[in-house]
Amino acid sequence: MAGSEGAAQRMTGAAIAWLGSLDPAQRQAASWPFPADEERRRWFYTPTDHGGLTMDAMRPDQQRLAHRLVASGLSRAGYVTAATIIGHENVLDALEGWTTEFGFERGRDPGRYYLRVFGEPGSARWSWRFGGHHVSVQHVVVDGDVLASTPCFLGADPAASPLLGPHLLRPLAGAEDLGLELVRSLDEPQRAVAVLGTVPPTDLVGGNRSELADGDLPLPLPDIWRHPLEGEHRRQMAAAQAQLERSVGLGPGDLEAVRYTDRPKGLAAASMTGAQREVFRALLDTYLGRLPDDLAAREAAKVAGDRLDALHFAWAGAFELGRPHYYRVQGPRLVVELDNTAREANHVHTVWRDPEGDFGDDVLGRHLRQHH
Repeated sequence: MAGSEGAAQRMTGAAIAWLGSLDPAQRQAASWPFPADEERRRWFYTPTDHGGLTMDAMRPDQQRLAHRLVASGLSRAGYVTAATIIGHENVLDALEGWTTEFGFERGRDPGRYYLRVFGEPGSARWSWRFGGHHVSVQHVVVDGDVLASTPCFLGADPAASPLLGPHLLRPLAGAEDLGLELVRSLDEPQRAVAVLGTVPPTDLVGGNRSELADGDLPLPLPDIWRHPLEGEHRRQMAAAQAQLERSVGLGPGDLEAVRYTDRPKGLAAASMTGAQREVFRALLDTYLGRLPDDLAAREAAKVAGDRLDALHFAWAGAFELGRPHYYRVQGPRLVVELDNTAREANHVHTVWRDPEGDFGDDVLGRHLRQHH
């Protein structure tokens, strides 16, 4: 089926089946009107209330239907990565000595991932969102076509964990290793443009804002929650952030260097060699390839051929795995960020955004102007 209509049909069928399995109380949490813009445009990557029905509030058969919906919005590799990250909560809980709470009975909990549908699946305009710690996936469907799939966030803490044998479990290895490969391949004149500084920010510069804006800096960690932390929790989180900033040597000048601007920073793909451009394309594929094949092909077409030239690659931090680093890819309708600074550079965040069309804002605005 052409375009993204096949993906839309798969999502619609999965969403109808999941909603149909819920009892009235579950459905109250799971199903909201569309557009419900204030709630629909909220997204998180911390272990907070993401809004919706949690997996642990569902029966096993309902969980299966929920995962079927989540998988309909991801590629095979994307779903495997997301499922691995969800199970990773157990690894993180063990790493922290089974003590983390964040105001919940269990602060690291693979059952506390939230699914919510906005509107009626199959109607002219509807959407769905899935999220929990280190996962945020959403899609907007208009007139039977998937027209928005961002923000899309995946993270991992720890970024690397031991497995039996010589290999490590690294859910986001591709996005990290290809970024390192690209920055290492740059010659000195290229690095002078691409590298913004030697000290990276300690989180995504865009944070979990609903909308990116010229001049953005990273948000205070206590504020990246549904209800900003207060009291002792806020004090502890602020202290942890201050300690992390001291450990990496972050200062005002380092933050200024990575400040988000509407005009992209860094090295343009037009100034890369052919080999570097191939690595750059492979790096982008680790983000665009999160989507089902039909959606990913459409996104890849937007940066095919000479269209790649307008994208810029910016770096801050070390050039070695295991030391703090950050990069940003930015160009028309695309912003990608990766940071790995916390837990001694073993806690990675990645996000893919469309500054003009996150949550389908551009599509829905045009749709409303045309039909209302």
